[in-house]
Amino acid sequence: MDIVWDGITGAEALNDWAATARSALADAAKAYNWPRVFELISEHREFVNSCRPGGKSLFAPLHQAAHAGAAVEVVHRLIELGAWRTLQNARGERPVDVAERKGHQHLREVLEPVLKHRVPHGVLLNIQSHFHEVIRGRIDRKLPDHGLRLPELEPLLELDRPQMWFPVPGMYGGFSYRLESPGVEAKLISESWCRVVGGSGQRHEITSEGSRLVEEGFV
Repeated sequence: MDIVWDGITGAEALNDWAATARSALADAAKAYNWPRVFELISEHREFVNSCRPGGKSLFAPLHQAAHAGAAVEVVHRLIELGAWRTLQNARGERPVDVAERKGHQHLREVLEPVLKHRVPHGVLLNIQSHFHEVIRGRIDRKLPDHGLRLPELEPLLELDRPQMWFPVPGMYGGFSYRLESPGVEAKLISESWCRVVGGSGQRHEITSEGSRLVEEGFV
């Protein structure tokens, strides 16, 4: 199963149990209640990189640990559970940036991103921008946006297999995307579909120079 990019930021797009679970996790992380955080993540591993529904800061649990100056052991455990060191908050800060801003130098080493794939930062940002254009072209004017947070590509670089799934509320489907060919020649393969519409599939190949529709009509 692909790792999920959780782009839902609004509570209205979540069912009751998901909204309750994510809010409880955000409350525990904000209170620096790490035993409760780990208890909740063990029940809902898919929320380890999620933020509070309706929140503005986009702090995931690892951002809160960085803000708190938590023990290195706490941060290690969050990372082992799947927390991304490259995930940005609403200000564009990674957890390591939050820790530095708060003066928690003991977390510098453990929070420094460990990248398993190399793509120049500017190249990756260009690919991300073109990918977002593809997403908007597929869902704009057709679906409510639900305050969607479109995928950031940098977390892909932390994964052994740089592939994720981005479900879109109301689409009954979404976008499966994977990074290929590291370096300046990097490209993103995006496959999107709606499960209730036959022939809705589209496959795009995206580079730093733009996107190209390479197949459609499947699914």
